Amino acid sequence: MSGLTLEAAKRLLDRAIARATQEFKRPVCVAVCDMQGFLLAFARMEGAPVRSIQISQGKAYSAARLGVSTQSILERLKREGIEIGYFCDPLLTALPGGSVLKDASGAALGAIGVSGLTSAEDQIVTDSIADFVLSGSKS
Repeated sequence: MSGLTLEAAKRLLDRAIARATQEFKRPVCVAVCDMQGFLLAFARMEGAPVRSIQISQGKAYSAARLGVSTQSILERLKREGIEIGYFCDPLLTALPGGSVLKDASGAALGAIGVSGLTSAEDQIVTDSIADFVLSGSKS
């Protein structure tokens, strides 16, 4: 994947929804953003919690802005004993379920966030999408 286009983002949404449906059998919200954290594509499955709309977008935004998964953000906050508010950005979240999307050369393209499952399950879904993009696979 040479860039994160709208079409590519839509395919990643579909792939994340398929993974959540097949593995966890529950509805989710999925957000894909560019590297500045601006939303490119979003989907809410029928029955996904309304609160998951903003949470999924916040997870994608946070991963993009900080350049690491939201799981990594949470681990850092715990390790260093700091709060997310110290980053001076009220849109950041450390809830697991956000991953940076990098191409096969390691260049960051954007990020994906999922909400609707447990945080650990959300992270499994986004990590699988990040691994797929990194591998250079075509959807």
